[in-house]
Amino acid sequence: MKGLVLCLVLAASFAPAAQATVVPAPERQRQLIRMVRQDCGSCHGMTLKGGLGSPLLPQDLRDKPPTSLVATVLYGRAGTAMPPWQSKLDPAEAAWIVEQLLNGFPNE
Repeated sequence: MKGLVLCLVLAASFAPAAQATVVPAPERQRQLIRMVRQDCGSCHGMTLKGGLGSPLLPQDLRDKPPTSLVATVLYGRAGTAMPPWQSKLDPAEAAWIVEQLLNGFPNE
């Protein structure tokens, strides 16, 4: 029950971030795309179709709230191999990545 409450609190606290209109600068976008393809791809598959980690394709994520996805990116998932990325990303960047994943992640 504590875990569910924590997830709900985290999700609610990032609601504005998941709807952020802040778009990273073009160079930062390229860095974020490369990071997702390389770093996230090492577990989620280089084509994001899954591997050690679950697939990150739009059809696999469409039923998950964007705020929860942003929280997962920033804070990871306890008890799994999913690490937190908050030391490398700010909430707006995490929201931008989630938006890209939900719309079909771009190539570099």
